Amino acid sequence: MKLPLNMLAHMRAATRNLMGQGPAAATEAIQQALAAAGLAPQAASTQQQPPQAMRDINQPPAPPPAQARAEQPAAAPEAAPVPPTPAQAAQDFAQDFMARLGVPVGLGQHSFDMPSFEMPNFHPPGFNAPAATPAQMPAGAQFIDGVYRNHAGTRSYKLYIPSSYHGQAMPLIVMLHGCTQNPDDFAAGTQMNALAEEKECFVVYPAQTQGANSSRCWNWFNAIDQQRDQGEPSLIAGITRQVIDDYPVNEREVFVAGLSAGGAMAVIVGTLYPDLFAAVGVHSGLPFASAKDLPSALAAMKGGAMPNAQRQAPAGGVPIIVFHGDRDTTVNPRNGDELIAQGVRSQAGGKAAKAASMDGSVPNGHRYTRTTHSQADGSPLGEHWVIHGAGHAWSGGSGDGSYTDGKGPDASREMLRFFKTVS
Repeated sequence: MKLPLNMLAHMRAATRNLMGQGPAAATEAIQQALAAAGLAPQAASTQQQPPQAMRDINQPPAPPPAQARAEQPAAAPEAAPVPPTPAQAAQDFAQDFMARLGVPVGLGQHSFDMPSFEMPNFHPPGFNAPAATPAQMPAGAQFIDGVYRNHAGTRSYKLYIPSSYHGQAMPLIVMLHGCTQNPDDFAAGTQMNALAEEKECFVVYPAQTQGANSSRCWNWFNAIDQQRDQGEPSLIAGITRQVIDDYPVNEREVFVAGLSAGGAMAVIVGTLYPDLFAAVGVHSGLPFASAKDLPSALAAMKGGAMPNAQRQAPAGGVPIIVFHGDRDTTVNPRNGDELIAQGVRSQAGGKAAKAASMDGSVPNGHRYTRTTHSQADGSPLGEHWVIHGAGHAWSGGSGDGSYTDGKGPDASREMLRFFKTVS
């Protein structure tokens, strides 16, 4: 669906009117926004109820009718309905509008009277695992806190140092979490720390703040956050360099990977800093510069980022490995197709790349199609893993973290294997 550029202006006008001139003016503005988007307006006097399939898994189910009647006290006289406050009415209008756009209820539950829109939560409600519990670390391993500051702000991070570290140079993996996640959760779900023990590497997990995005999404859709030495790319690159300065990192083996919003940001960082990162891993993400604002972000997520001459990644790109479930209803799988195509053609020799595909399956798990892209001499340029039947979740991850699918294949292990081949 093509989203009109004036959509946000209508929404902000609705909220301003509701706070000032009253609900009637807001209703008119909302109807204008819906009409501009080509959507039938609905009565805004009642709040939309989420369909059963989209309810949060953490919300307790309604009791059976008999049980509910047994547990409820005698009915009291029904109180007169309390009119919604202006703020609540504004939120009801906003939620209805987002529902009309096809965004699941529960996404983007942020105030609409802010100077600029915040990105809705990338992850579907009802798919959030219980909060991660700290995993037991091997004797001698460390998972330490750090902070980095520059002109763009401050971000904390956690660095995993495996027990096998005794002063030797090792690779560094930079892991960018998805929306609503944090370093501990992402580490538990991807099991990257356990692999760091096995493969002997450092892993650093930058943390997005709620101040920067209330759902802790990396702001991949902001123009300022798609520029070298600006915004969040400068913070992530700065964290990476700080770890390199503090520890004996093998600078030819520095890689960045991420999930969802983190995957989209990993693409941006890897594209802007090919001198720093040797390869990029992306799970359920989007191509470089897929969006410049909320409407274009929603369009890319819902319909898939389409090839665009103005969105070509700069030349001199780095090898890339992409994972995407073909049942992903949060980020359209077409984004994975365009992402690998964009990543391959940005590299030297990419236009003449050879592609080869093979089908496989995980015992008692998902089937997948793996397509490799390489130069004429066999040098790897990229890999694209389409996981059949999988949704918006880290493939092969642990249930100790959120947004994981344990049916495999193991995206973490395959990313490290790919990184090793291109370093």
